[in-house]
Amino acid sequence: MAQTYTNDHSPSVMKTYTWRDASNSAAYLLPHLQPHMSILDVGCGPGSITIDLARKVPQGRVVGVEYLSDPLDGARALASSEGVTNVTFEVGDIHNLPFAENTFDVVHAHQVLQHIADPVQAFKEMRRVVKEGGVVAVQETSTSTLYPESEGIVAWSDLQEQMRKANENNLKAGTQLHVWAKRAGFPLDKIKKSTGSWCFSSSDEREYWGGAMEGRIRSSGLAATALREGLASETELQQMAAAWRAWVENEDGWLGFLNGQILCWK
Repeated sequence: MAQTYTNDHSPSVMKTYTWRDASNSAAYLLPHLQPHMSILDVGCGPGSITIDLARKVPQGRVVGVEYLSDPLDGARALASSEGVTNVTFEVGDIHNLPFAENTFDVVHAHQVLQHIADPVQAFKEMRRVVKEGGVVAVQETSTSTLYPESEGIVAWSDLQEQMRKANENNLKAGTQLHVWAKRAGFPLDKIKKSTGSWCFSSSDEREYWGGAMEGRIRSSGLAATALREGLASETELQQMAAAWRAWVENEDGWLGFLNGQILCWK
């Protein structure tokens, strides 16, 4: 099945993801983990969450899968540098996971379903490979808000939305997780819905997020595609990048995300 990931795995994109760990991105799952558990992390990217989950199950094992091999060497190197040995990484498609039924105690996906072709099929596959009594855990962005807005940042947001719609991405996926899970066969009494949030407002946090957005605009597959398809000019892209830099340097800058979260027991 075709993938519809609008972003690529360029360094500017991976920079955004490496901040994520189990505490800031999967806190809703952590109370349900036991040291012996096996975990599948689908759409693992650079592996920062995957490796942190492996620390939570020292007598267990964790497998991270990504649909392309591009980020996996970096994930393996990160695990090695941090001395985490109970984690492996391999290529796998969330629509057709390369594992037998009832393999894992936990299947986890973070900010993945918004980018893929068929979220219901993804839930079916995650349900298939999780053990009886096991849990599927998914978090996706629902909405975001930023202060102060500027013409360049709004233009960047509009460009991303335009490209994601063209790729049939699932915008505001966090609002639909329970619907997709139910269609995939999870009964309502086995589904727990919740929300989580991120806030970026300190100077370091603004540099992390705004600097990563600036980097994406200056050098990423998304920016190259926008230029190639005539969706934005080089001048417009540079104006967007400058707007993010101005936001980073504004001590009043504030950005918040609301994430939808779901736990589904088999």
